[in-house]
Amino acid sequence: MAAAALKPLIAVCQLTSTPDKEQNFASCSRLIREAAQRGACVVFLPEAFDFIGSDTQETLSLAESLEGAQIQRYAGLARECRVWLSLGGFHERGEDWASTRRIYNCHLLLDPTGHVVATYRKTHLCDVDLEGRVSMKESNFTNPGPEIVLPVSTPAGKVGLAICYDLRFPEISLALTQEGAEILTYPSAFTVTTGSAHWEALLRARAIETQCYVVAAAQTGKNHERRTSYGHTMVVDPWGCVIAQCQEGPGLCYAEIDLGYLRRIRQEMPVCTHRRAHPSGGRAGSRDPYWYHLLPPTHPSRYHLLPPPPPAQTH
Repeated sequence: MAAAALKPLIAVCQLTSTPDKEQNFASCSRLIREAAQRGACVVFLPEAFDFIGSDTQETLSLAESLEGAQIQRYAGLARECRVWLSLGGFHERGEDWASTRRIYNCHLLLDPTGHVVATYRKTHLCDVDLEGRVSMKESNFTNPGPEIVLPVSTPAGKVGLAICYDLRFPEISLALTQEGAEILTYPSAFTVTTGSAHWEALLRARAIETQCYVVAAAQTGKNHERRTSYGHTMVVDPWGCVIAQCQEGPGLCYAEIDLGYLRRIRQEMPVCTHRRAHPSGGRAGSRDPYWYHLLPPTHPSRYHLLPPPPPAQTH
C-alpha cells in the first residue's frame, strides 16, 4: 500500500508589534526562520507586523511604499527560507500619498522567490467608539481599498486575503469562496474588548459558512502605552473546530491543511449550491451584483465591492 501523502504544514505567528520597526523585524525574522525549520510551507503574519504607532502622526511617518526597504527585507526572508509569506496589514504609502497624505492597510502574499504575487488593500476600515472602552477611527488616516483579489494557489491550498475588521462582513469570505478559496486569512489586531467578545465566534462562523480553513494571525499584549491587543492567534477547520491556537505572548502555532477533508465536508453538505436567491435578485454563484461585479477586462483578476442595495420604500 502506498504511503499517505503528507499534508502541507502552515505556521501562524503571534506578535507584539511596537513603534520600533527594527525590533519588530527581528521578532518576525526569528519566527519565520523557526517555522521554516519546522517545515512550514506558508507563514502567516498578523496585521501591523511592521509596526504599531503610538499615534496617527507616528503611524504616517513610519509608513513606507511597497518598494521600500521593509518589503525588500521580507522578500529576502522568503528567498532565504524558501517559504510563502502572508504579510497582513502593512502600512503602505500608495501612489496617491503625495496628494492625500493617507495610507493603505495592505495585505501582501510573497512566494518563495520573494515575488509579490497578490496585494489586497483593506476595504472595511475600523471606525469604532465603544463608550469608555474602545475608540478608534482608522478612516482618519487610511484610504479603503476598492476591491478584493482572487484567491492565490499556494502549496497549502488556494488562499483568499482579507484583514481584521473585514472579518465582520461575510460578503468578502463568500465571494472569495465562490472564486475557489480553500483558506481564508484574517491577519488582525483586535482589542481586548472586541476580541474577548467576538473573535473566536466570528472566525468559526466564517469557517462554517464557507467550509474553508480560516487562518488568523494576531497581535497580542501591550503594543504601547495606549494600546493592548487581544491575541489568541488561531486556525479553524472547515467544520468550525479550532485546530491550533497560540498561548499568551509572541509565538507560533502550526496546523496541517487537509484539503481532502475540506472537499469531503463540501460534498456531504454542499451549502454553496444550496444558497437561495438574495432579495436583490440573483445568487452569489451567479455573480449577483449585490456581492460584487467584475471590473473591466483590463483587470480580469479583481472584483469591485459594491455597497448593499438601499432599503425598500415603505408606503
